[in-house]
Amino acid sequence: MELDSYEHLDATFAALADPTRRAILARLRAGEATVSELAEPFAMSQPAISKHLKVLERAGLISRGRDAQRRPCRLEARPLKEATDWLENYRDFWQESYQRLDALLGELKERP
Repeated sequence: MELDSYEHLDATFAALADPTRRAILARLRAGEATVSELAEPFAMSQPAISKHLKVLERAGLISRGRDAQRRPCRLEARPLKEATDWLENYRDFWQESYQRLDALLGELKERP
């Protein structure tokens, strides 16, 4: 199932909207981990963690490998880059707005 770019963004932002999923991604920044390892710091069942992992996997933010009996999860950063690139357009907008406001304030200070 290939998602178009806006569907990718929607899936990424929806996945990032949950603090548990953000914490899982933060943990995976340090390296791959199993479901059990990811579940350790949370007061929730392994099936609940698995549901969060499925959301992250559908968004393309994690992948699951196979290493003998282990199925380690690893961070996939490409969707985060796409979201950052999309947000960057709005950073430019706000920087330009602030520059115009600074210019206006400078003009107002120069008036008697």
